[in-house]
Amino acid sequence: MMLSACAAPPAAFTPATMPVTAVPQSPAQSHYIKAASAPVIRAASYLLVDANTGIPMVAHNADAKRAVASTQKIITAMVVLDQGNLDDPVTVKSSDVNVEPTRLGIRPGETYTRRALLYAFLVKSANDIGKALARDVAGSQEAFASMMNAKARSLGMSSSYFVNPHGLTEGGQHSTARDMARAGLAAWRYPIIRDAVRQQYHTFRFASGKKITLHNTNELLGQMPECNGMKTGYTNAAGRCLISCATSGGRSVILVQLGTKTKYIWDDGRILMSWGLRQLGRG
Repeated sequence: MMLSACAAPPAAFTPATMPVTAVPQSPAQSHYIKAASAPVIRAASYLLVDANTGIPMVAHNADAKRAVASTQKIITAMVVLDQGNLDDPVTVKSSDVNVEPTRLGIRPGETYTRRALLYAFLVKSANDIGKALARDVAGSQEAFASMMNAKARSLGMSSSYFVNPHGLTEGGQHSTARDMARAGLAAWRYPIIRDAVRQQYHTFRFASGKKITLHNTNELLGQMPECNGMKTGYTNAAGRCLISCATSGGRSVILVQLGTKTKYIWDDGRILMSWGLRQLGRG
């Protein structure tokens, strides 16, 4: 049974020029495109969907609950964007920077806009920025996690539970490839997310005036011309994780890879998304 359509973001984030051809459906457990010729990849769980319709193309262990590491930052980004006020100032607190790497190096007392932090968060996957945004929006990590879970429920992510904004390992936190495909379909409808995650390089200006060039953690951006985002993740518990999108000839696919144990996650992503685009081109 096909699930309900992904919830649309607020009107402020859906301009008429946005290149979305249809409201995508949630990736249900049936309605698969026949995919006998699909290449097999090395992720413990994966799901490839047609990004324009949400129809699944090929899957493996798509409903297995597992840690998803920093890929859950796309949920964080959507919650922040739903609150708006992107040019409001965010003053960093000491609790924000008390977190494991990856950190950008923001310091207590420094002030940035939500917009500036969000771009760096999505490009470089900085956990200190995730904590700062969560506290600024909700007052505490716990309150922000409740907002993340409410957002997940609104998208039909019935097998997910989040306890922090960054994806570092904590007890009880989990999702599935199918649920993260739902998140990817929804996130792709936010123009700011689309703009941030496609950038291979991004310039960030610290409060001191110092500028640094951030290199996107998504290596597919430099390996596959059709790739235009979205989000990487890695922890010992989750393994290598990747949500990615690729577009060619007006056709787009979104791929979720969870629990890859080798560095070949990039090759696998390129191979399976290229296959998916070819299949859609034949339709």
